[in-house]
Amino acid sequence: MAIYLGGETAAAKPKLDDLTPRQIVEELDKYVVGQTDAKRAVAVALRNRIRRQKLPPEIAEDVLPKNILMIGTTGVGKTEIARRLARIADSPFIKIEASKFTEVGYVGRDVESMIRELTDVAVDMARQAAYEDVKPRAEENAEERLLDILLPSPAYSYSPENGVAETESSISKTREKLRDQLRRGDLDGRLIEMDTQERPNAQIDFVAGQGLEEMGVNLQGMLGNMFPTKTVRRKMKVAEARDYLIREEQESLVDMDQITRAAIQKTQDSGIVFLDEIDKVAGRETGSGGSPDVSREGVQRDLLPIVEGTNVNTRYGMVNTEHILFIAAGAFHVSKPSDLIPELQGRFPIRVELESLTVEDLKRILTQPKNSLIKQYQALLSTEGIELKFTDDAISRLAEMTAEINMLTENIGARRLHTLLEKLLEEISFAGAELENKHQNIDENYVNEKLSSLVKDQNLRQYIL
Repeated sequence: MAIYLGGETAAAKPKLDDLTPRQIVEELDKYVVGQTDAKRAVAVALRNRIRRQKLPPEIAEDVLPKNILMIGTTGVGKTEIARRLARIADSPFIKIEASKFTEVGYVGRDVESMIRELTDVAVDMARQAAYEDVKPRAEENAEERLLDILLPSPAYSYSPENGVAETESSISKTREKLRDQLRRGDLDGRLIEMDTQERPNAQIDFVAGQGLEEMGVNLQGMLGNMFPTKTVRRKMKVAEARDYLIREEQESLVDMDQITRAAIQKTQDSGIVFLDEIDKVAGRETGSGGSPDVSREGVQRDLLPIVEGTNVNTRYGMVNTEHILFIAAGAFHVSKPSDLIPELQGRFPIRVELESLTVEDLKRILTQPKNSLIKQYQALLSTEGIELKFTDDAISRLAEMTAEINMLTENIGARRLHTLLEKLLEEISFAGAELENKHQNIDENYVNEKLSSLVKDQNLRQYIL
């Protein structure tokens, strides 16, 4: 079963087994500027997973992933590299901040919750993939059910004596005529009545949210019998009814037990956890009389067995974390990697330091990636007939301003570009379709006019940017 996280379609994606580390880096280059060392590290980690799957089971079991520690300021591409890697590999992926965890025994999130969340992601991916597999059949079944509603079978049998003129043949012709109209969309606006299944999910979610989900108990399944579904007669348009029936048919055609088993295996074999802000929990117990900080060393010691490999109880069953790839990241401005407890340091043998972004990097970020910020704004405004063009000198000026502000205030990397571009295009975005001039040209003078005051005025800059 193919499982997709999103992004490119299956036809556009190269086959994973054929991807070399060099090709993986090339894929990452489409979305992330620079940071070659980090890209090479994650590319080798992904390729080693592919290699491991080709080994005999007795050897593969002992080949553990080489977890990665990324060191770099915010906004330089750490998260994006990990997220894009997961998309290339069709892997379940979650990003979570280490600073949100507390030591076991204290109020707060425990570290095992990230594995439960990762498994939830894998199940959703597997379910959506299974739905796509059965969609053609589900559409056929939904069409037949719609035709049964539009043209109910007569409650009588044909006989010449009762003067019934409609024969089985004419009913069949009428049904085929309705089928053609249905496929063309001619009936989409017609109102029909149909039975729908409803379950009081709000009640189930309320009870399930009381904390037992954190223990890996599948309350949704347990409470399903306490709050059974009920049939409700509803009026809806044909188009809405078709979507409802297709989803209902998809649910009936897939095997959730099989999906769950596949999702657990996918989590164990190819799951990726991006553990951000690891530097926030770097620290040791202080002094002989000091108590451990529940957000520091205690969390590190709780993380250790998860990263080393242990079994975590989820609502879908036990999940082994031994072969999950952990990518930790942090700025390490105040602390340093050696402040982590030695045992945890040893579980992240690959360390890469991401470089701060230069003006040239920022210029490339604005234009080069497939989803670059300028391309996003151009696409958004084109929906209202506005053609947005940036000159080269405008792009250079924007990059220079971003680098200058990052140097004078908090360095938030490429994220500063979002703020500056939003401020730069505020008037155009606000006016939108009301603009008489649909061809908007952004040059260096326009950038200076809109943003120079923010760069020069320190108080205003700190308030707005």
